[in-house]
Amino acid sequence: MTGTARPTSPFAPFRHKLFAAFWTGAFLSNIGTWMETVGVGIYVTAKTDNSGWTGLVAAAGFVPGAVLGPVGGALADRLPRKALLLTTTSIQTALATLLAFLAATGHPSPGLVTLIVLGEGCAQAIGFPTYQSVLPDLVPPEDLVGAVALSSAQWNLGRVLGPAAAGAVIAIGGYAWAFAVNAASFFALIAALLLLHLPRPQYDGSTIRRAIGQGVRYVRRDPGLRVVMGYMFVNTFLAAPFIALVPAMGQIVLGEGTLGTTVLIIAQGLGAVTMGLALGPLTQRFGSRRVLLVVLWSLPVALVVYAAMPTLALAAIAIFFVGLIYLGALSSFMSIAQIRAPAAIRGRVVSLLAVVLGALYPLGAVLQGAIGHRIGLRETTAGAAVLMLLALFVMRLRNPRFADALDEPPAPIEPSDAAGARRDGCEDVDIDRLGLAPDEIPIPSADPS
Repeated sequence: MTGTARPTSPFAPFRHKLFAAFWTGAFLSNIGTWMETVGVGIYVTAKTDNSGWTGLVAAAGFVPGAVLGPVGGALADRLPRKALLLTTTSIQTALATLLAFLAATGHPSPGLVTLIVLGEGCAQAIGFPTYQSVLPDLVPPEDLVGAVALSSAQWNLGRVLGPAAAGAVIAIGGYAWAFAVNAASFFALIAALLLLHLPRPQYDGSTIRRAIGQGVRYVRRDPGLRVVMGYMFVNTFLAAPFIALVPAMGQIVLGEGTLGTTVLIIAQGLGAVTMGLALGPLTQRFGSRRVLLVVLWSLPVALVVYAAMPTLALAAIAIFFVGLIYLGALSSFMSIAQIRAPAAIRGRVVSLLAVVLGALYPLGAVLQGAIGHRIGLRETTAGAAVLMLLALFVMRLRNPRFADALDEPPAPIEPSDAAGARRDGCEDVDIDRLGLAPDEIPIPSADPS
């Protein structure tokens, strides 16, 4: 199905001042975050010379999402979102400062570094559903897909600049300086959060457990969200681990040391930024279903090519396209979920996607890291890609019209899902402008006040 709206500029969401401030603060913070991510990846790989540790430290930041993500989603729908984001960001700032202090005063073990990253992941897991849930409050519905894509683009643009900065800072001042810059960068996000004025969630008095159950029931009932979850399971477990294993590919497989890791991460980030700028207009022109299917079927092919590249230069070109395609899939999952979820339970719906990321990405990263250490990382990455392709074939054979549910209207919210759902500012908008379906359906309206 092709959207009827005229494609807008990929920068259209920046017309809204609150989104622009939020984006800028998150971008500056993410540069620091990627400096730390690259730093700890290089540190534990150099200390252990084992890709299993590389996957483990990367997984530590995601594991909490599987356990705490649903709690974060329930909190996002009941607590003031601004205060919740300020709290989780402050915790991340404190832990980043601790890591910098330890690196400056001694040589922390890989295990201790992994524990600190795990703590940062806990704060991230609580805050992630809230972070995603505020985007529809900062832009109107027609700019939401672009806003989600730009948010993913800034995360990956930080991935481009952060490693380059990390390499320079580590070379000049060591790991401690790289970790200290990350700690300082969180203050940019805190400053942006202080500017926001967000509507209060419509809390119905439910317990945390019941609130989580309400989100699960809605996802089960909505046909499009079931499609998103099914595809995301396959994508996260089999494709996403390539991200965690980039340091091992650059340092161990290609033998290029820190330079290899930096080049591959920058190339992947550039690809992701390219897709971040293109996804909004592409979705408006071709529809979310078509865009999602194209990137899903293309990703395994791109991963096989990446795994086969014999030199750093060729691997960098290949991972550019892997990063581009992977970002298209991840941003499509997130934007479709936010568009389909009523505002009253948006945080809980988004948190379930965080559960998939938090559970399957680290599991896949640890397994592929361990298998790659035994049989070779090239063979492991290519094998996982082939399995993903087979999984997509099986899903299509079992139900040839499985993806068509993305064009169906979202399921109506029921009283058991969230009390007062129609008091949250919902209105009828043309979902075709967002590239999902031509029907007029109720979704949350943007309230930037």
